[in-house]
Amino acid sequence: MDLLVCVSTEMEGALLRAHVPLIVTGVGAVNAAYALTRYLDRNEVKGIVVCGIGGAYPGSGLRIGDVVCAESECYGDLGASSPDGFLDMRALGFSVIGGDAPIYNVIPLQMFPASRRAGFVTVNTCTGTDDAARALEARTGGAVESMEGAAIAHVAALAGIPVGEVRGVSNMVGNRDRGAWRVQEAALAAQKELLDWAMRRG
Repeated sequence: MDLLVCVSTEMEGALLRAHVPLIVTGVGAVNAAYALTRYLDRNEVKGIVVCGIGGAYPGSGLRIGDVVCAESECYGDLGASSPDGFLDMRALGFSVIGGDAPIYNVIPLQMFPASRRAGFVTVNTCTGTDDAARALEARTGGAVESMEGAAIAHVAALAGIPVGEVRGVSNMVGNRDRGAWRVQEAALAAQKELLDWAMRRG
C-alpha cells in the first residue's frame, strides 16, 4: 500500500499497525515534522494520513465519539500577540510556505477519510478554559484541536504529497475535565473509519 499513516502515540495506531505502513511520531509539531521528514528521506510515499484523537470546540456541533476529517489545518497559535489582539502570519506578512499562492496559517488538505469534514487547529498548548476555547474557535473558524496535524500537512505540502487527517473526538475543548474524556474509544473509532476508507481505496 502506498499510504503512510502518522500517529502521535502507540495507542492511536494499535489497530492500524497490521494493515498499513505506520509511524509513531511522538507528541507535538516538532516531533511530528521530524519523524515524517526522516521517513520520507528513506521511503517513497504517495499519500499521508494523520490518525488520532482531538478535542472539539464548543460551537463545532461535534460530540464526544464523533469521527471527522480535516478539510484544512491551521497553526492556531503561530503569530504574535499585540494590544489589538492576535496577529496571524498573514497579518505579520510572513508565509510559512512561499510560492505563487503562499500559505500562511491555514494549510489545505487533499484526502478525506471520513464523511464529515471540518477545519482543524494545531496548537502547542492545548486549550484548557472555556473562554480560551471560544476565542480560538472564533479566531480560526476551526472545529477540532490537536497538536500535530498542521506540522504533518506542512511537511507533506513541501514534499508535494497529498495528505489527509482523521480524528475521533475524545473531549470537548474548554475547562479541563479528564473524567469526561473518552480517549480509547475515540482512538478506536478513528482507526476503524480510516481502515474502512483505506480498504475501499485499495
